[in-house]
Amino acid sequence: MKKLFISYCLTVIGLTVHAQAPPATVAISDSAKAPDVLLLKEPKHDFGSIPQGRPATHVFEIVNTGTGPLVLENVQASCGCTTPEWSKEPIAAGATAVIKVGYNAYGEGPFHKTVTIFYNSHQTKTLTITGEVYKSPVTSAPENLSVQLLKQIN
Repeated sequence: MKKLFISYCLTVIGLTVHAQAPPATVAISDSAKAPDVLLLKEPKHDFGSIPQGRPATHVFEIVNTGTGPLVLENVQASCGCTTPEWSKEPIAAGATAVIKVGYNAYGEGPFHKTVTIFYNSHQTKTLTITGEVYKSPVTSAPENLSVQLLKQIN
């Protein structure tokens, strides 16, 4: 009985030590080995002051720095007031492409919005737009009474 108990304990200890040992080789996925191939020439854009109710757009340029094609799987804005437009075609190695980002300046005040680019099987990059929306005047310009006076003289 003692031999059976000692044998059982040694087996349990051996299995425990083996289970805690690190694996000899760790498999690294292809996406972890792959270098970053999407270069943003300008990752941020500040619109400055824009009038309320007027949409504003900016074109971001991207470059494929890899050796194979770059596929933009999705380009997603952080809210409904920001709209990205991009080509679904693969971007050849060394080629450039554009992402047009529109902002609907409906709400007054400062804004900070992001646009996330999903590319080449779950890699991501983020674009940022900022600015401040000011309230537009009710009329385009104040009425000039001098114009009426000039019309009467002529």
